[in-house]
Amino acid sequence: MIAIDRKVVVARHAVELVKVDSFNPLSVGNGEFAFTADVTGLQTFPEAYAEAVPLCTMSQWGWHSTPAGPDVKPESIRYSQVETYGRKVPYLLSAKGQEATFNWLRENPHRLHLGRIGFQLRSASGADATPGDLTQIDQSLDLWAGLLTSRFVFDGQPVTVQTCCGGGTDAVAVRVQSPLLADGRLAVLIAFPYGSPDPAAVDWNRPTAHHTVVRQSSEHRVDLGRQLDDTVYHVAVTWDTEAKFAEAGPHRYRLSAGDGKSELAATISFSAKPIEGAVLSFEKAKSASASMWANYWNSGAAIDLAGSTDPRANELERRIVTSQYLLKANCAGSLPPAETGLTCNSWYGKFHLEMHWWHGVHFALWNRLPLLERSLSYYQRILPEGRIIAERQGYRGVRWPKMVDAAGIDSPSPVGPLLLWQQPHPIYYAELCYRQNPTPAVLSQWQEIIEQTADFMASFAVRDAATGHYVLGPPMKAVQENNDTHTTINPTYELTYWRFGLKVAQQWRERMNLPRKADWDDVLTHLAPPPHKDGRYLYHDGLADTYTTWNWEHPAIVGAMGMLDGDGIDLSLMRASVQKVMEVWQWDRCWGWDFPMTAMAAARCGLPKLAIDALFVESKKNGYGVSGHVYQRPNLPLYLPANGGLLAAVAMMAGGWDGAPDRPAPGFPDKGWQVKAEGFRPLP
Repeated sequence: MIAIDRKVVVARHAVELVKVDSFNPLSVGNGEFAFTADVTGLQTFPEAYAEAVPLCTMSQWGWHSTPAGPDVKPESIRYSQVETYGRKVPYLLSAKGQEATFNWLRENPHRLHLGRIGFQLRSASGADATPGDLTQIDQSLDLWAGLLTSRFVFDGQPVTVQTCCGGGTDAVAVRVQSPLLADGRLAVLIAFPYGSPDPAAVDWNRPTAHHTVVRQSSEHRVDLGRQLDDTVYHVAVTWDTEAKFAEAGPHRYRLSAGDGKSELAATISFSAKPIEGAVLSFEKAKSASASMWANYWNSGAAIDLAGSTDPRANELERRIVTSQYLLKANCAGSLPPAETGLTCNSWYGKFHLEMHWWHGVHFALWNRLPLLERSLSYYQRILPEGRIIAERQGYRGVRWPKMVDAAGIDSPSPVGPLLLWQQPHPIYYAELCYRQNPTPAVLSQWQEIIEQTADFMASFAVRDAATGHYVLGPPMKAVQENNDTHTTINPTYELTYWRFGLKVAQQWRERMNLPRKADWDDVLTHLAPPPHKDGRYLYHDGLADTYTTWNWEHPAIVGAMGMLDGDGIDLSLMRASVQKVMEVWQWDRCWGWDFPMTAMAAARCGLPKLAIDALFVESKKNGYGVSGHVYQRPNLPLYLPANGGLLAAVAMMAGGWDGAPDRPAPGFPDKGWQVKAEGFRPLP
């Protein structure tokens, strides 16, 4: 087979904007650091984007906590005691009577906007520019090189801006060319806010609550120190061309071109530690960015849908390409990603471990496992926190938290602490790692995590004396989260994932020449069967109106034989379930990863046409903007699990899965689709 010309595929989906689009600002980044810009190539008009996608500069290390007030007493937090088969189990669920502490723990720490880098742009009359003053806007993002080029006209004068992230560095580099520089009407303005848990992560109204100082300066460089309460970080501003650096107000600095110069090139670097040594020039940053992105696109798998006659093919390919860019920039770092990655703050910038699957598994399927592995060490680091949760609740092993920060501290919530489906995730990730690298080192690396994870799973299941089955819940919040905590029992998805997790955990022991664990096998052998009625699976036991009253939120039923392998699932029942979900589900009340999850289930059920239809369900939750972002709701204007889910589904449809039909692209229909695919790994 002729190799795919990857650069051609990527180039035909270069992102272009010709107007201000507040829901589609463009970002440059590397997984550890990202900078999101408006149509000027910098963050010149943040107010115009504040109600859509905020313009932020974010990193994996940049976190901030507001000081706890006198009413905040984490050491005295009260847990709800939830009845669980004859005993009381503590969960941190209720804010009643402890609102200040409850809310402070949820909001802190929050991810920090490291600094706004925008233009100071003034007309000949001295008026500050507004977005409406720009004409001939022409902005393009070269996805292959990670280079953002922005052109516009202001006050009759052209402006050209190039913006990039300096390869693997936490820096944004910019080159500006315009006659406006020469007469001082265009300059770069760098401003530093106080931290905030809000989506924009800024508070501009507390200038005395933080400090910015010049640590040192030289002819082409100024080093700044920043402190917000206990958070300290460093900024180096360097410039390659003649320029002048001056303070422009509290926490504000102006970088302007040299007298009579119409070009300005600069790099602004951020770090948790003092920045020692030389910083990349703009040209070197541009070269480093191009090299990083070319290596990314040339590694792993690729897909080319040119030649397909289905009218949706080009749009699917565009979504695939832009999603790959967004997930490398936002989700390929050393921590599990937040739902909005490094673009802005969702849930205060904290990350949800049940969503880590949707953010990252595609990296393994696209044969880019190291980009997933970067964040997997997190589970080893937070193992002690997970043990504390399990021990406090009277279970063995480790219970993985849900909504967490870099330290792994679980956030209080009426929902999160009751969620279960993140529990088997580390076993799934370990299996992906072993499949690509079946060595004793990988077995040893994951053994403790697998043992502790499976021990909790086995101890959480309860033997029902009447049926002899082990059951799951109550209490619990199932995947869809719209279930009753105190009555839900045996959800189809969680039962299937429990089977997968315990089965793989036993296989892991066998690979290490260890005996199988009898208690794990006891649960595996006697685990309750997934509930079904009228030829279709139910959300959970007794919920006969799954497809009528409860046909909204995540259609988790299909995940049991979509993202999961369907162990214990009857194919004919699942096929009927998938078809019914596609027919009756309230898709505008779902989430962006529900569509690819349904597509994955359709593919496994031998319904490839339905798989494509699922990817293109008409819904406001399934629309991919020009940037590739997927809107969900006002406080969630982008949703990267949707992009990750799309890539996982496409990888499966193109590269297959365990037990897939022996033909190329087994999840795509034969009619209307010409699929060239290379390098994919099968889904377990």
